[in-house]
Amino acid sequence: MEFVLGLAGFVVKAIVIVVAIAIIIGLIAQAAQRQKRSKDALDITDLSEKWRDMRDELNLSLLDKKARKAAQKALKKADKQQQTPEHKLFVLNFKGSMDAKETEALRHEVNAIVSVATDNDQVLVKLESGGGTVNGYGFGAAQLQRLRDHGMQVHVAIDKVAASGGYMMACVAHHIYAAPFALVGSIGVVAQLPNFHRWLKKHDVDFEMLTAGEYKRTLTIFGENTDEGRRKFKQDLEAIHRQFKQFVQQHREQLDIDKVATGEVWTGQEAKEVGLVDELITSDAWLMKQLDNYALVELSYRQRKSLSERVAKGASIVVNALKSQLTQPPQQ
Repeated sequence: MEFVLGLAGFVVKAIVIVVAIAIIIGLIAQAAQRQKRSKDALDITDLSEKWRDMRDELNLSLLDKKARKAAQKALKKADKQQQTPEHKLFVLNFKGSMDAKETEALRHEVNAIVSVATDNDQVLVKLESGGGTVNGYGFGAAQLQRLRDHGMQVHVAIDKVAASGGYMMACVAHHIYAAPFALVGSIGVVAQLPNFHRWLKKHDVDFEMLTAGEYKRTLTIFGENTDEGRRKFKQDLEAIHRQFKQFVQQHREQLDIDKVATGEVWTGQEAKEVGLVDELITSDAWLMKQLDNYALVELSYRQRKSLSERVAKGASIVVNALKSQLTQPPQQ
């Protein structure tokens, strides 16, 4: 009897999965017919207004009812007389991953800024990254250099971490700010990879790799690595490290580059002592100091996923949940 009940439960769950998949496929077909392709978007937030509204709301909440009414009238009058600062301070948020894919959004944000900004406008990049690929973060640094080339003052704030490729981007700025315990630096290069050659050899598996060019491959995951290959790979790492050091030194001439380019990570306090950052302050604290002199405008570029990508993600969640239910043993 228990076996029959368990089998029946299995069949019911299987039917639920098939029906769910059919519904999802139907929704995809139906939505694809009527929905136009989504466009990417640039979100624009008036930080000046947002922060003033928060301040006013808090101040009003602390007053009694009678005083609150008088204060509200005074605020309305003040808002009418409020003059927006002539110059703008653009705020960007960059939180980088290992492959620095976020530089694509940064590119669009920079395009927007340079299309409207004047020499008197400034930029603050709230940067957070532990580093990643050299080419990815090199591209990110090039985007910040475009802002400098446009004649703008570029600021970078490090609230948590800007290491390795993250610092490569940060050093482009005219001024770097950091929280006291933020992690800064790691001016070095690292590469690591496993090697399965001995395991393949033990199981009598041959691995063939054909190349044209003496150094087309130096180290490999599956083949037998040689001392010459290791030497050339290390030589390439050293060359990238030299270029990294030169890049940092170019933008921060006062640094003792040999002292700070050891791959070490420094706290914000230590980083200021050795010249990696200019001031110990959080991004919000610095921005609030600029409220009276600049209109603070935060930009965020959003790349909207296509309909098929959004539905596929939802379908994956549904199917995984149903699979989990399906593989559970029948209740006793």
